[in-house]
Amino acid sequence: MNFLSLLEAKRDGQALTAAQLREIVRACTSGQIPDYQIAALLMAVYFRGLTPAETAALTLAMRDSGEVLRFPADPRPLADKHSTGGVGDKVSLPLAPLLACLGFRVPMISGRGLGITGGTLDKLDSIPGFKTLLPTERTIEIVQEVGCVICGQTERMVPADRTLYALRDVTGTVPSLPLIVASILSKKLAEGLSALVLDVKFGAAAFMPTPEKAIELAQAMVSLGNDCGVNTRALITRMDAPLGRAAGNWLEVKEAVACLSPTSLRRPSSPAPATGDVLELVLVCAAHLLVQTGKTGTLDAARQAAAECLASGEPRRKWDEMLIAQGADLEAFDRKLTLDHTAPAVLELRASGAGYVSRCDARLIGQSIRELGGGRLTRESILDYDTGVDELAKPGEAVGKGSVFARVHAGDTERAESARAAIASAFEFSAEPPLPPSLIHKVLAETRDAR
Repeated sequence: MNFLSLLEAKRDGQALTAAQLREIVRACTSGQIPDYQIAALLMAVYFRGLTPAETAALTLAMRDSGEVLRFPADPRPLADKHSTGGVGDKVSLPLAPLLACLGFRVPMISGRGLGITGGTLDKLDSIPGFKTLLPTERTIEIVQEVGCVICGQTERMVPADRTLYALRDVTGTVPSLPLIVASILSKKLAEGLSALVLDVKFGAAAFMPTPEKAIELAQAMVSLGNDCGVNTRALITRMDAPLGRAAGNWLEVKEAVACLSPTSLRRPSSPAPATGDVLELVLVCAAHLLVQTGKTGTLDAARQAAAECLASGEPRRKWDEMLIAQGADLEAFDRKLTLDHTAPAVLELRASGAGYVSRCDARLIGQSIRELGGGRLTRESILDYDTGVDELAKPGEAVGKGSVFARVHAGDTERAESARAAIASAFEFSAEPPLPPSLIHKVLAETRDAR
């Protein structure tokens, strides 16, 4: 392969063939192309783009660069959800056991956070004993036996993505839409899915700043996912305010457990019930997957079925089953749940007067959590899983004078105090109740509006 000629062709705006892209991916994965030439190709793609055919070929070549999950025949469809990331986004945690109870198999391969965006695996690492890195064979066993698993990508799964992403991260080419599509879908296609629902976020703390950009990315992924034989649908959702009332690894696990715990089954020591936006996204994602796989005919009926299943308490028991299968110490986990906080210092922020929350800036909250040690500045950063913010007041809610609108959890009092001003600045209050915009902006299926 004459890589230089291919690089020059893409630099000049020419389309590469599927065979050429497969050879490029093979050579990149095997270390036959120097990093500086791969970086040059990525920059050429950033400026010249890829055609839909090129994006599809690149995605499939990346999927096939390593091992894929191969499940035995089973009437339960394989389904998953992917989010483009946000502050307080813990939807995957309650969704996986709920889907398992609704008759799905869920091989949820997740990632870690970078910057202000929380990672699902980081949240799970806060659970005593929980193993997020599993051999492929064990991943398949747990999915078949329990119905769901949430774990990380193995070294042998889609290795091309690790190579390319590491260079994208240091060459300013992360925002390339076709490279984003290929990165996300190559990993999801490696799971052997029947159905996939995507949560593509926009707003203050989202990778895509505007709904138009989010829709553009979603349309590309929905189209390619369906072309590759996976029934794919996308929710376009807002990420201006944090999702839920907690942000930070362990605090989000507690809220996820609360989401799984019906009022009738909750113990006095259990965390407060999850706020409505978390529940809404959990139920909406489950409802769409039920419709996508033909398990339920309409979204209304599917949402009702998901809500009834969640209220039964079965998904909470399934969560425990998944934790045990992945090595967690359930007794230690339950003891930790009973604690009001696990961080050494907790600081309450109280309203100076009565009014309504008109703004809670997710980006400022996320940045504050990162400074507290709950997020990464680099991939090598060591996290403090117990830090974060909880009891977040939501936009549109009333607050009374002296009422708590956030709590800071920090490693010591000094760091808690230093975070106070930044977190307080994320909030704005008004005398009149604002009208918060809808959480779900649009739904896309096969690049058409599904609503």
